[in-house]
Amino acid sequence: MLTKNNFFIGTDIVEIERIKNSIDKYGLKFIEKIYTPREIKYCQNKENCYPHFAGRFAAKESVKKAIFSSKIINQIDFKSIEILNDSHGVPVVKMNETLKIKNPQLSISHEKKYAVAFALLTL
Repeated sequence: MLTKNNFFIGTDIVEIERIKNSIDKYGLKFIEKIYTPREIKYCQNKENCYPHFAGRFAAKESVKKAIFSSKIINQIDFKSIEILNDSHGVPVVKMNETLKIKNPQLSISHEKKYAVAFALLTL
């Protein structure tokens, strides 16, 4: 049973090359299935977009894992989760308000081969 201030975590790591290969192979079909228009614009404005697409992919997966661990829902579309940045560059999670998730926290990092994300959700 959920009580006040239940915390749920999710983490994900993805090979940047895997996301690059999917984008190269499927193009906009892949990109538009996973990312929102604002996410696409953000990533495409980067000199090397692949680490940023991979980071957002890992972020969405980490948020999904946290949501699923809460047992509130067991299915959510990638585009229902939007990863933006605030004015300081901090990643921010935007999603459907009916989920009643308060102030989701997210960290994204990428290095040469991998992108990783960690999400903390409060219900």
